[in-house]
Amino acid sequence: MDPCSFVRVLVGNLALKIPVASRPDRSGVHPSSTPCYCKITLHNLPCQTAPLPIISSEETNAGVVAESGLASVFHLSRVELERLAAKSIFAGKAKLKVAIYTGRRGTSCGINSGRLLGKVKVPLDLKAADGKAVVFHSGWVAIGKSSKGSSAQVHITVKSEPDPRFVFEFGGEPECSPHVFQIQGNLRQPVFTCKFSCRNPAADRSVRSRSMPTDMGSGRSWLKAFGSEREKLTKERKGWSVTVHDLSGSPAAMASMVTPFVASPGTDRVSRSNPGAWLILRPGDGTWKPWGRLEAWRERGGGNGSDALGYRFELLPDVTTMTPSAVGVSLAESAISLSKGGHFLIDLTSTAGSRGCSPGGSPRSSGDFGYGLWPFAAYRGFVMSSTVAGEGRPASRPVVEIGVQHVGCTEDAAAFVALSAAIDLSVDACRLFSGKLRKELQPQAGAGDGGFM
Repeated sequence: MDPCSFVRVLVGNLALKIPVASRPDRSGVHPSSTPCYCKITLHNLPCQTAPLPIISSEETNAGVVAESGLASVFHLSRVELERLAAKSIFAGKAKLKVAIYTGRRGTSCGINSGRLLGKVKVPLDLKAADGKAVVFHSGWVAIGKSSKGSSAQVHITVKSEPDPRFVFEFGGEPECSPHVFQIQGNLRQPVFTCKFSCRNPAADRSVRSRSMPTDMGSGRSWLKAFGSEREKLTKERKGWSVTVHDLSGSPAAMASMVTPFVASPGTDRVSRSNPGAWLILRPGDGTWKPWGRLEAWRERGGGNGSDALGYRFELLPDVTTMTPSAVGVSLAESAISLSKGGHFLIDLTSTAGSRGCSPGGSPRSSGDFGYGLWPFAAYRGFVMSSTVAGEGRPASRPVVEIGVQHVGCTEDAAAFVALSAAIDLSVDACRLFSGKLRKELQPQAGAGDGGFM
């Protein structure tokens, strides 16, 4: 099947210019003392915040503008693109809105600590962005209604580029061993099957019980030892795995819990200092080869009281070619609200852009934010995203989007599907130990590890 059409709207090369004469009377902004930032919005997509460097008029007149690189990225599917174009009264020309603030980001006593300096709007002809790269704007824009040369101005580059993706959807919760469908428009085609397993620790406990010394001492000490062992078993989750098979039944990828999810001493939660971990494996030479490692933990909620699922994913070097000093490279580290859910995202656009460097002069009119060298050059731009349902939400059916350039074979797609299953299951693995897991996640006798069969 063909991939689905997506468009990325990229915003970057931000800079703020405050005329010298206006600084003392109007803005109170000085490059050496006042931080600035902006909030960028596009229709009803989540607002994004970015720092806004300040330059002087003298630097601008001399043709020197510090390039800030990429500031924000908005992802639009074809459906969202058409919906946004249809709602616009300007026949597809939606508007990107940028609100400029002085002061530090954050809130104090529930009130935004920044002071609004002004707003700018950049029209976007999104109909022209379907299937080709477009630079909507690259240059200076006057802040507010005034367009006089003495007003404050912001430099901004806004461009779009096509970003086709393969889209997959789980037919059910990963622990229920569902089919995985590829989505293209209204078409759904099964491409993978998942097999969840949970190793039963009963056998291990049986071995330990048979190996206990016959002289157990007093009954009280025996009960104390039994209680400690029971508490240990109830405060750890381990042995979970998901094997992804293609439709022929051949294993294509696997996510295996290699580090148990264990409650920190004196608590009923998995902490950041001792996270659980999954290994994402791919088949090769008749065995499983590690491809990536996912760590997850439970972060305490802030002022709103909602905890979050913290995660870190790193790509592992090829064990067949790596040097003794080779290490993994972190691709993603963030947190997802456990009450609302969210998206697990690997997007290296900003990582690459931040490494870019260009000579002086005004920011590049081409809108090229500069893709620098990266250790794993095969992964760049948008890599993948996966929906993650929060705790207590209806049955989760993760939807996985994968950049076309990162899928060269079935195993490539299967590895990302396995990663999606691992992050979804981590929500359950990080549940408070005072709660109870669903029966599908309870150990079952005879459960296997998943392998080549």
